[in-house]
Amino acid sequence: MSLTHWKRALALGFLSWLLPFLFSFLVFPLKKTNAPLFSTVMYLVLILVAAPLRDRYFRDSAAPRAGEAALLGFLWLAINLAMDYPMFAYGPMKMTAGRYYSEIGAAYLLYPVFLILSVRTAFRRPQAI
Repeated sequence: MSLTHWKRALALGFLSWLLPFLFSFLVFPLKKTNAPLFSTVMYLVLILVAAPLRDRYFRDSAAPRAGEAALLGFLWLAINLAMDYPMFAYGPMKMTAGRYYSEIGAAYLLYPVFLILSVRTAFRRPQAI
């Protein structure tokens, strides 16, 4: 299985990182007053971003395959981790790797999980009763 549209996958992967990153600045004050709520809001933002980006990627596909969705999700996961790395390893929000993955990095696993499950569910053939 391969990605049908590499350029589109990469561009949308960048957006899968940029849009939540920009939104996080709007709600960042919430992190100091209610960190669990901030985390929940950011998880929801990841899903709200993933759905239209998934639709955009698969816009030419009559029946997207779960394998392609998995590759796309893991590509987006890798892009998000790579884009975060300079800021969280060296930049203004310096964190240890353990802290980064437990607070932020693990959330990006939502991309492959959401993409695989949503494609499987949306394009599942109805079974005869």
